[in-house]
Amino acid sequence: MMGAMSALFLLLVLAVVFSVAVAVIVIVVLALGNGRRPRRIPPPPAPAPRPDAREILRARFAAGEIDEDEYLRRMSALSQDW
Repeated sequence: MMGAMSALFLLLVLAVVFSVAVAVIVIVVLALGNGRRPRRIPPPPAPAPRPDAREILRARFAAGEIDEDEYLRRMSALSQDW
């Protein structure tokens, strides 16, 4: 009977040691985040540069939205220093 109790006690001790080891491993893995670094959100892209007023005027003239007189009048107005 003493041999069976010793074997049962040894089995119980091994089960407790195994349970503690598993608990420590789980705590360490959770604390370290499983080795993963948090994702960094990339910064938003820079806004596209706005076209110059002269470029817009040239594009409107090229598209036929304004005639030559209007184009020259507005270009003249843009060329003046305010």
